[in-house]
Amino acid sequence: MAEARPCILIPVYNHPTTIGPVCDELAFLGIPLLLVDDGCDDECAAELDRLATGGHHLLRLTSNQGKGAAVRAGLQEAQRLGYTHALQVDADGQHASEDLPAFLATLESAPETLVVGYPRYDASVPRMRFFGRYATHVWVWINTLSLEIRDSMCGVRLYPVAALNRLLARHPCGDRMTFDTEVLVRWHWAGGALAHRPVRVHYPRDGVSHFALWRDNRQISAMHTRLFFGMLLRLPRLLARCLRRQYARVAL
Repeated sequence: MAEARPCILIPVYNHPTTIGPVCDELAFLGIPLLLVDDGCDDECAAELDRLATGGHHLLRLTSNQGKGAAVRAGLQEAQRLGYTHALQVDADGQHASEDLPAFLATLESAPETLVVGYPRYDASVPRMRFFGRYATHVWVWINTLSLEIRDSMCGVRLYPVAALNRLLARHPCGDRMTFDTEVLVRWHWAGGALAHRPVRVHYPRDGVSHFALWRDNRQISAMHTRLFFGMLLRLPRLLARCLRRQYARVAL
């Protein structure tokens, strides 16, 4: 198998004060950064231009299309540039960079595994956001007939680029906030290997959120409904997989 060539993929939409420090923090990993400008305003676009001048690769979308569209574009660009893996990280600085080497440590032993972060919150997490995630967790467990996806909403994950792009060519998984969840469900349905690593999460007091309450909740509800009917179509295969895994555990 060819040697792994990872990059860090950061979708960016109007985080002018945090994206620079995030890039500086990630320098210790020693791998290239791929920044995706998702139609940022002038202030953030100028900061991204500065970072690109400093050596980071910048992909600029002509208009704001949403996080999912930005990640898809970034994954296609990563493959064009010859990277085998993309470590997706959010631009707002919420995630502890010290926890990221554990994701990259899987490259040699499990290069085809999609490694998903699960959050370890401190006291800064808003209670509504903390408990609200469980509605999505429950639907994901129903739609996969499995507890294998520990958290489908964390913005840190290591993607095998070529395999993900093949999946996304068939199932784009949404342009906005639905992407992170749907791509994991569809990866699981396809039989892709998953692993999980903890990530400490801190919510800054002055943090910027681009979650649009009515639009994004409507899209998330539609996604779960669509995935539920997709699960029903795959029910015999998913049940057979559950039985095989249960038998394997008993045999051990």
